[in-house]
Amino acid sequence: MDLSQTLLQLEQRLLSPAARRNGEELSHLLAADFIEFGVSGNIWNKADVVEQLPQEHFTQRTISQFAVKPLSEHTALVTYHCHVETLGQQRSIGSLRSSIWRKQDEQWQMVFHQGTLSSQR
Repeated sequence: MDLSQTLLQLEQRLLSPAARRNGEELSHLLAADFIEFGVSGNIWNKADVVEQLPQEHFTQRTISQFAVKPLSEHTALVTYHCHVETLGQQRSIGSLRSSIWRKQDEQWQMVFHQGTLSSQR
Protein backbone atom coordinates (compact mmCIF):
# COMPACT_ATOMS: atom_id res chain seq x y z
CA MET A 1 0.00 0.00 0.00
CA ASP A 2 1.41 3.42 -0.90
CA LEU A 3 1.73 6.36 1.50
CA SER A 4 -1.36 8.19 0.22
CA GLN A 5 -3.60 5.13 0.65
CA THR A 6 -2.18 4.42 4.11
CA LEU A 7 -2.76 7.95 5.39
CA LEU A 8 -6.21 8.21 3.78
CA GLN A 9 -7.24 5.03 5.59
CA LEU A 10 -5.92 6.42 8.88
CA GLU A 11 -7.78 9.74 8.41
CA GLN A 12 -10.96 7.84 7.55
CA ARG A 13 -10.45 5.67 10.61
CA LEU A 14 -10.30 8.75 12.83
CA LEU A 15 -13.60 9.92 11.34
CA SER A 16 -15.31 6.55 11.97
CA PRO A 17 -17.69 6.04 14.89
CA ALA A 18 -15.74 2.99 16.08
CA ALA A 19 -12.50 4.94 16.54
CA ARG A 20 -14.12 8.12 17.83
CA ARG A 21 -15.84 6.17 20.63
CA ASN A 22 -12.75 4.16 21.59
CA GLY A 23 -10.21 5.95 23.78
CA GLU A 24 -7.71 3.11 23.40
CA GLU A 25 -7.79 3.29 19.61
CA LEU A 26 -7.57 7.09 19.67
CA SER A 27 -4.55 6.80 21.95
CA HIS A 28 -2.93 4.44 19.44
CA LEU A 29 -3.58 6.76 16.46
CA LEU A 30 -2.48 10.02 18.13
CA ALA A 31 1.13 10.81 19.05
CA ALA A 32 2.00 11.67 22.64
CA ASP A 33 2.76 15.26 21.57
CA PHE A 34 -0.43 15.61 19.47
CA ILE A 35 -2.11 19.02 19.24
CA GLU A 36 -5.23 20.13 17.37
CA PHE A 37 -6.50 23.57 16.38
CA GLY A 38 -10.21 22.93 15.88
CA VAL A 39 -12.75 24.57 13.58
CA SER A 40 -14.32 25.97 16.75
CA GLY A 41 -11.11 27.77 17.68
CA ASN A 42 -10.45 25.40 20.58
CA ILE A 43 -7.05 23.79 21.10
CA TRP A 44 -6.80 20.15 22.18
CA ASN A 45 -3.96 17.84 23.16
CA LYS A 46 -3.97 14.05 23.11
CA ALA A 47 -5.36 13.68 26.63
CA ASP A 48 -8.24 16.06 25.81
CA VAL A 49 -9.19 14.14 22.66
CA VAL A 50 -8.93 10.69 24.24
CA GLU A 51 -11.11 11.81 27.15
CA GLN A 52 -13.69 13.99 25.37
CA LEU A 53 -14.16 12.64 21.83
CA PRO A 54 -15.82 9.35 22.91
CA GLN A 55 -18.49 11.44 24.69
CA GLU A 56 -19.37 13.58 21.63
CA HIS A 57 -22.40 12.97 19.43
CA PHE A 58 -21.24 11.20 16.25
CA THR A 59 -21.71 13.03 12.96
CA GLN A 60 -20.93 11.31 9.65
CA ARG A 61 -18.15 13.02 7.68
CA THR A 62 -16.72 12.41 4.23
CA ILE A 63 -13.36 13.29 2.70
CA SER A 64 -12.66 14.77 -0.74
CA GLN A 65 -9.68 16.34 -2.49
CA PHE A 66 -7.26 14.28 -0.40
CA ALA A 67 -3.57 15.04 -0.93
CA VAL A 68 -0.31 13.98 0.73
CA LYS A 69 2.97 15.89 0.73
CA PRO A 70 5.95 14.01 2.20
CA LEU A 71 7.97 16.29 4.50
CA SER A 72 10.72 13.80 5.28
CA GLU A 73 11.23 10.05 5.22
CA HIS A 74 9.03 9.64 8.29
CA THR A 75 6.65 12.62 8.23
CA ALA A 76 3.91 13.75 5.87
CA LEU A 77 1.41 16.57 5.53
CA VAL A 78 -2.14 15.56 4.62
CA THR A 79 -4.74 18.04 3.33
CA TYR A 80 -8.37 17.48 2.39
CA HIS A 81 -11.90 18.82 2.40
CA CYS A 82 -14.17 17.39 5.08
CA HIS A 83 -17.94 17.44 4.56
CA VAL A 84 -20.68 17.05 7.16
CA GLU A 85 -24.14 16.42 5.76
CA THR A 86 -26.77 18.47 7.54
CA LEU A 87 -30.06 16.73 8.32
CA GLY A 88 -32.97 17.75 6.14
CA GLN A 89 -30.84 20.00 3.93
CA GLN A 90 -29.31 19.52 0.51
CA ARG A 91 -26.03 21.21 1.37
CA SER A 92 -23.16 20.19 3.59
CA ILE A 93 -20.99 22.09 6.03
CA GLY A 94 -17.41 21.98 4.85
CA SER A 95 -14.02 22.46 6.39
CA LEU A 96 -10.46 22.38 5.16
CA ARG A 97 -8.35 19.94 7.12
CA SER A 98 -4.62 19.45 7.51
CA SER A 99 -2.76 16.83 9.50
CA ILE A 100 0.87 15.99 10.07
CA TRP A 101 1.60 12.29 10.44
CA ARG A 102 4.84 10.81 11.81
CA LYS A 103 6.01 7.23 11.41
CA GLN A 104 7.75 5.78 14.43
CA ASP A 105 8.52 2.11 14.96
CA GLU A 106 6.58 1.20 11.79
CA GLN A 107 3.45 2.96 13.09
CA TRP A 108 1.97 6.18 11.71
CA GLN A 109 0.57 8.56 14.32
CA MET A 110 -1.04 11.97 13.95
CA VAL A 111 1.07 14.74 15.48
CA PHE A 112 -0.94 17.79 14.43
CA HIS A 113 -4.42 18.50 13.05
CA GLN A 114 -6.21 21.70 12.08
CA GLY A 115 -9.71 22.37 10.79
CA THR A 116 -10.81 25.61 9.15
CA LEU A 117 -14.36 26.40 8.04
CA SER A 118 -14.65 26.49 4.27
CA SER A 119 -16.80 28.78 2.17
CA GLN A 120 -17.06 25.95 -0.39
CA ARG A 121 -20.19 23.99 0.48
